[in-house]
Amino acid sequence: MQPDSSLWSEHLKHPIFSLIGSIADQAGQPCYVIGGYVRDIFLKRPSKDIDIVTLGSGINLATTLSKQLGKGAYLSVFKNFGTAQVKYRNLEIEFVGARKESYSRDSRKPVVENGTLSDDQNRRDFTINALAICLNKEHFGELIDPFGGLSDLGNKTIRTPLNPDITFSDDPLRMMRAIRFSTQLGFHIEENTLNAITRNAERINIISKERIIDELNKIMASEKPSTGYLLLNKCQLLKLIFPELDALKGVETKDGKGHKDNFFHTLQVLDNVAARTDNIWLRWAALLHDIAKPITKRYDEKIGWTFHNHNFVGEKMIPSIFRKMKLPLNEKMKYVQKLVGLHMRPIILAEDTVTDSAVRRLLFDAGDDIEDLMLLCEADITSKNREKVARFRDNFQLVRTKLKEIEEKDRIRNMQPPISGEEIMAIFNLPPCSQVGTIKSAIKDAILDGIIPNEKEAAYQFMLDFARSRQIPVVNPLPEYTDSPPKGS
Repeated sequence: MQPDSSLWSEHLKHPIFSLIGSIADQAGQPCYVIGGYVRDIFLKRPSKDIDIVTLGSGINLATTLSKQLGKGAYLSVFKNFGTAQVKYRNLEIEFVGARKESYSRDSRKPVVENGTLSDDQNRRDFTINALAICLNKEHFGELIDPFGGLSDLGNKTIRTPLNPDITFSDDPLRMMRAIRFSTQLGFHIEENTLNAITRNAERINIISKERIIDELNKIMASEKPSTGYLLLNKCQLLKLIFPELDALKGVETKDGKGHKDNFFHTLQVLDNVAARTDNIWLRWAALLHDIAKPITKRYDEKIGWTFHNHNFVGEKMIPSIFRKMKLPLNEKMKYVQKLVGLHMRPIILAEDTVTDSAVRRLLFDAGDDIEDLMLLCEADITSKNREKVARFRDNFQLVRTKLKEIEEKDRIRNMQPPISGEEIMAIFNLPPCSQVGTIKSAIKDAILDGIIPNEKEAAYQFMLDFARSRQIPVVNPLPEYTDSPPKGS
């Protein structure tokens, strides 16, 4: 029985579909919109990417469409793959000829032959992505759903069209895609399909890191990313693609003392952050904030399990993790590094007396990322003890208040020392050397410790006193301050 076409006919009123159908009719080629665009119609998700499959040359259809659309249409042809893309206004339309595929054991790159629509639907990863709607005039708007994809959409089910062992062995990236779709859409993976992922997990080793990280980033960008990581763990994929995260799992007990499971804690922190921000790199910082705990774990008979300096060790691990996983080795990596390295600082402040000096140093080190750091630290409080959580929240609010007061008063965030290294070299006639750095650091520390205000004259006078105590002679004093001799001179 053909489903009620009113469910999707409204979406086909866009003139681009009747135009593509007309071009296909003139060429004598059956033509269908297929895959994600059709799926998203039923999910009521906006989509600008349209996939068109035709029995014949997709390149010819794309070329003709581009010509008929005229100005504003941009055609890209990929002859090696038999595909073409037309970009027009806010749409991206991909054309391909229907095909069937066969795979070798050691590659996910298939041998491709011309095929029927049925062949093309057979090769799709999941039933919900195998839905097709005819665009030819005679059958315009007819849904072709050979695998019950519409029913699976209604039941929120991820299922492969054919034998899942063959589907995943042929292209192991589909295992990551199944977990990603489940995480993004809130769907469950059908039991046989889920078990097939576990059976074929080792096949993921033939997939490039770039393709894997693309799927991981889509999981990270979802509403509740922990769902994806729990599935990766359940299907035995996590230890293969992310061994550092897998190492966080488990609880060890000694002398009756145990520690929390840092894997589940990390996922809770990740979800806490995801609930408050779409910043994917802050989410990565949440996922990696305790990544060094397995390395730094020690048992102390007096206090139990410790993870001393796990933040600093974790900070040093970030570049190698990013490099191995093909994440960007740029400012995004440095941002994650910074937050991992600093994530204990506000927590320590919240546990102790909040001094102005400690807050100044936190502001200086965090710079413009201070709000993100505070968000991460608040997300890091996952205790089930409500009284403890309430106490930390109150203390974090005190830290926030102090941060605001000191920033307004002392202008510490992104502070540049009032006296530059070049000025120090000129004043004391020094070449670039460690003494210049020592003087500059002394000025910075004096400001952060509240000994002097963040002002040039105060910094200059402090510098002269500091240099005098180390018998460094002033050669070229700043003329604007020569009337104010250093104290004790």
